[in-house]
Formats: sequence, C-alpha cells, structure tokens
Amino acid sequence: MSGLLFLALAFFAVAQASTVRNGGQSAADAAALAAARDDRDQFFDGFLDSLGDEDSWQDWLDLVAPITGDGCGAAGDFAGKNDSDVLDCEPVTREQDPGYTVRIETRFTTGKTIVPGTEDKTAKASATAVIRPLCDFGDEAGKTIEITCDGEDIEIDPEDDDLDLEPSDLFSVVLVD
Repeated sequence: MSGLLFLALAFFAVAQASTVRNGGQSAADAAALAAARDDRDQFFDGFLDSLGDEDSWQDWLDLVAPITGDGCGAAGDFAGKNDSDVLDCEPVTREQDPGYTVRIETRFTTGKTIVPGTEDKTAKASATAVIRPLCDFGDEAGKTIEITCDGEDIEIDPEDDDLDLEPSDLFSVVLVD
C-alpha cells in the first residue's frame, strides 16, 4: 500500500513539473507574439501614414520600412502578466519575415513535492514569432491603391480618413519556433 502511495505522489510531482513547464512555454509564446504584434502595429500605422507616397507605402507592406518601436517592451509586459520574466529578447528574421525570439523564466515553481530539491525549480522556455505580409500589390490607379490581401481585393483611397482596415487585414503574426 505504501508503495502505491509513493507512486501516486511521484506522479503528482511529475504533473507539477509538467504544469510549470507548460506554463513557461505559454508565457514565452505570449511574450514573443506580443513583441511581433507591437511591430506589426507600427508597420500598419506607417502604411496608413504613407498612403499617397507610392514608393513609401510599398516598403511598409513589404516590412522593410524602418520602425522605432519596442517589441521587447511588449514582450516584458506579457511575460509579467504570465508571472514570468524575460531573460532575453532578440529581433530575428525567418524566411525574410521580421520577428522576435524571447526567452523567459517563470516566477512560479513546482512547489513542495516528495522529490528533494525541486521546490524552488522554475521553468525556462523560448519562442519565436514573426510578422508575415498578407498582401500583394495590385495597382495604383488614379487616386486609389488596389492590393490583394489573403485573397481579398482591397481598394484604398489615400484621401479617406476613415479607412475600414485593421492590422490583421494586412499582416499576420505567427509562432515559428
């Protein structure tokens, strides 16, 4: 009977460690996505601000225009919301798509278990998220710009101050590692 009890407690300890590891990976994923999403929003705002300048707006849709944001700051905010700390946040490029690799460490531990020395064990995890453009250039016909985003034709009037566009219409943010 005592053997079964020990085995049950050992399984519980493994489950606790697994929970910490999974929580750490979720925190890393959220932090990397937040960092890339912050840059995506800057590319979107830059695109809107550059409408009317043909050479400039294409750079924003191609994700090659310079941005001055703090994607790593957004990563830190989201890691904190997940009871974790950012250990490292680096801009990366994967298949020409810009993004971030973020490494975190959890603030939470496995807690007290029957396995000696594990009560203070945290988890470390990393994730990489990138921004992918969804649009192909159509045409700049007269006053309007025609682009195709994710199979949908979009006509943009640069003089329209109330465009019905969201950042997710032009760019996706995805985990790649």
